[in-house]
Amino acid sequence: MANNSIQLAAAPPLFSALGSMSISFTNTKEKGKNIGKKIPGHFSVLFVAGFGPIVQDLTESHKFYLDALGLSFQQEGDYLYTDKLEGVKHLALWPLSQAAQSCFGSGRWPSDLPVPQAWLEFDVDDIKQATTEQKKRGYTLLTKAKKEPWGQIVTRLLSPEGILVAITVTPAMRK
Repeated sequence: MANNSIQLAAAPPLFSALGSMSISFTNTKEKGKNIGKKIPGHFSVLFVAGFGPIVQDLTESHKFYLDALGLSFQQEGDYLYTDKLEGVKHLALWPLSQAAQSCFGSGRWPSDLPVPQAWLEFDVDDIKQATTEQKKRGYTLLTKAKKEPWGQIVTRLLSPEGILVAITVTPAMRK
């Protein structure tokens, strides 16, 4: 068996904010073999806390996800979501105005930043360390360990692809 080791100087763009990676792998037919390696002193991602498109036309987007995929949502104001999809803790159609409010305290997204097309949240074991590491790496943090009204603590930043990425601690999703 060939044993190969890769040290990634830069992680794939979406995940570069989550830390450096060291990957070792063995050329084998084993399924599900863990090829990642935890780097001491770094925080750990526990699960994907939420994902969904950031929508500019809520009615049109809701119709698409209902008609094309048969997804049903619960509604809180303009926020449509489901916690009933296996494999995802929370999927929502998040209006851009609410994303802007969460990041900037205003219902308008700043014109000098790319408008995000989706959001992706990673729940971590240590929000303070994760936030500090992102700042040290030079990422522009849109929020820094901000406590949301529903109890989630969130640090937000934009990925190079324009995805609104969050590093979070979500007590309601922890067992």
